[in-house]
Amino acid sequence: MSNVEPVLLEDQLCFKLYTANKKFNHFYQIALKPYKLTYPQYIAMLTLWEYAPLSVKELGKYLELDSGTLTPLLKRLESSGWITRERSSVDERSVTIGLTDMAKEKRDDIYEHVSGCMSSLGFADGERADYIQRIAKVEDKLDNFNN
Repeated sequence: MSNVEPVLLEDQLCFKLYTANKKFNHFYQIALKPYKLTYPQYIAMLTLWEYAPLSVKELGKYLELDSGTLTPLLKRLESSGWITRERSSVDERSVTIGLTDMAKEKRDDIYEHVSGCMSSLGFADGERADYIQRIAKVEDKLDNFNN
């Protein structure tokens, strides 16, 4: 029999991150509803607004998603008028993602709307940055553990 005390569910860091993630997904579902964007589409758009044009492979590296996950998401963004996808004439396996005029025009409105929703959470000055830093530290430790 082990001398290690079991860690109760409410004391599990992984469970707290899991439930917070579920709640953030719901939060973003509501915040992004006026734009008909899902959270995964939103983070793809955030990346594209910052770095476009990008290849699917480059976008996948930023988002830590594989092309099998990204391709259907990008197809939906394209059919909704947010992005363009263009196959490379040099390497037909490579697809470059660009922004449409609509995406460029709606960027600031979406930033403002989501920022307003975030401010309704009532984080004190620096609190959000502190959470980001702490979660990044957990990510780094997990990266080092898994390598």
